[in-house]
Amino acid sequence: MLKLTKKTDYALMSINYMSYRKDLFVANTRSIAEIYNIPRELLAKILQKLAKEGFIESQNGPKGGYTLLKDPSEITLGEVIRAIEGPIQIVRCIEGDSTCSQTEQCTIQSPLRKIESHIVDYLDTITIDKIISETTDELLEVN
Repeated sequence: MLKLTKKTDYALMSINYMSYRKDLFVANTRSIAEIYNIPRELLAKILQKLAKEGFIESQNGPKGGYTLLKDPSEITLGEVIRAIEGPIQIVRCIEGDSTCSQTEQCTIQSPLRKIESHIVDYLDTITIDKIISETTDELLEVN
């Protein structure tokens, strides 16, 4: 089953938050952790990873925190998932995992490869700005 971890959820929530609030202030780990009820130590590691991958930038000092380096329209879900999780995979055997004893007679490896390819392509087309607009639309519908 293809399932994203909490780390990816937290990374996406943080980027979304920084995107939505980008003109107002620098987002710090403590404020993001408090708003979304995320363990601060875990969030710090996630934000460091996002900074290392070039999505966000760390700013030191008393008013320090994180800011986006890219426009939300240039960041895709696929990029964020790969930055946090590594390669996107449905099943391990597609990448040559030789621990499966069924590899020689497997009849579903090729169809699964196609499905995985479609999923990855789709994730690489969904951008953070699309998520923000959908979130804003939902908030407007509720109010």
